[in-house]
Amino acid sequence: MGNYLPSTDYQQKEMLDVIGLDSLDALYSDIPEDLKLNRTLAIPNGKSESEILKFFSELSEMNTVYPSVFRGAGAYRHYIPSIVQSITSKETFLTAYTPYQAELSQGILQSIFEYQTMIAELTGLDVSNASVYDGASAVGEAAAMCRDRKRSVTLISAAANPEVIDTITTYCNSSNYEVALIPVVDGVTDKEALKQLLVENVSAVYIQQPNFYGQIEDCSDFAEIIHDAGAKFIMGINPIAAAILKTPGECGADIAVGEGQPLGMPLSFGGPYLGFMATTNEMVRKLPGRIVGQTTDDEGRRAFVLTLQAREQHIRREKASSNICSNQALCAMTAAVYMASMGPDGMKDVAMQCMSKAHYLMQQLDTIGLKRVHSGRFFHEFVTDCSDTDRVLAHLASNGILGGLPVESGILWCATEMNTKADIDKLILLVKEVI
Repeated sequence: MGNYLPSTDYQQKEMLDVIGLDSLDALYSDIPEDLKLNRTLAIPNGKSESEILKFFSELSEMNTVYPSVFRGAGAYRHYIPSIVQSITSKETFLTAYTPYQAELSQGILQSIFEYQTMIAELTGLDVSNASVYDGASAVGEAAAMCRDRKRSVTLISAAANPEVIDTITTYCNSSNYEVALIPVVDGVTDKEALKQLLVENVSAVYIQQPNFYGQIEDCSDFAEIIHDAGAKFIMGINPIAAAILKTPGECGADIAVGEGQPLGMPLSFGGPYLGFMATTNEMVRKLPGRIVGQTTDDEGRRAFVLTLQAREQHIRREKASSNICSNQALCAMTAAVYMASMGPDGMKDVAMQCMSKAHYLMQQLDTIGLKRVHSGRFFHEFVTDCSDTDRVLAHLASNGILGGLPVESGILWCATEMNTKADIDKLILLVKEVI
């Protein structure tokens, strides 16, 4: 708790002496007495450090923590090297605010610059911003980047995460822009339906890779179809899968977006997470948020500064294409430390383990009668049919396993490097007991 204690009485007196006041109340002497509360706030008294630790320890016992997790659907349980928290929990990083004063913020600025560089490498695109709030808002912001006076319709694959679809729809509806869904065939986006929907007023198309059902989409073909119609291609990616799949840059995407949670952030009951965005040089002026750049100072030494941020985000208000003017700096730094500690080979190893364990899980479920719903390639998620979903998942939960997500056609399963062969074999035995 010592890191977060306010200033002491002695320090407060020193500050008051400097400005010539004798009490904290004197700071508010210009405020009329009838506007002041003049009573104690109706909140409990402060607690000691041990009392606070005891309170939150008891509160945490209300949570259900599963030793084994086979659910993904947008948030994933991965191994996090201990060095990640060790670095990001340092006070100089943990309490820092927006780095407006570059001469005092070189450490924060460099961490953001390194994050941007690694996101650009991961996506195969030219430039990344300093992150946005989460993956879903990144998609909404990307859609806004692509609109112009003649093109205002955003097409979204129905195979995208439903929560992301809802977020884009909210973004577009609040700005009076139209959204349309592209139908799905056998768990992937229907190319022929996309061609029919690509009329002249479509500004952008969003396709998730891998999609919500775990399927690997043919994004290179989609890019060609979309660009032939004069629209922009927004590609949503899983950053772990991106270590072994074709990059958005290789696929021809104009913008790459995604949720950065797999990059070193625990599940944490839903956050905080971060949204990453990368794009081509041609679209960099439309990128929301801020970009940190590398330069040299007047003595020729390497230095970092806030290079680019669209001013209309602050001063044009309703005319601005985006109102995001902050970022998830601590989460972005966490992602940077994770990627740096894992390295390219480590991230590829994680991706390969995820994929191989998911395929083993699928094969074992198949042997006991839970058949995969879709054909085609998949990464680390897949859907199986199930005649008694509720009983299967309840039986798993009672044995310390969080099973897959119930979906319309069955169960959406997920496996990561954290799931051992013994975990998978135990799950199979338990499912078999029910079915």
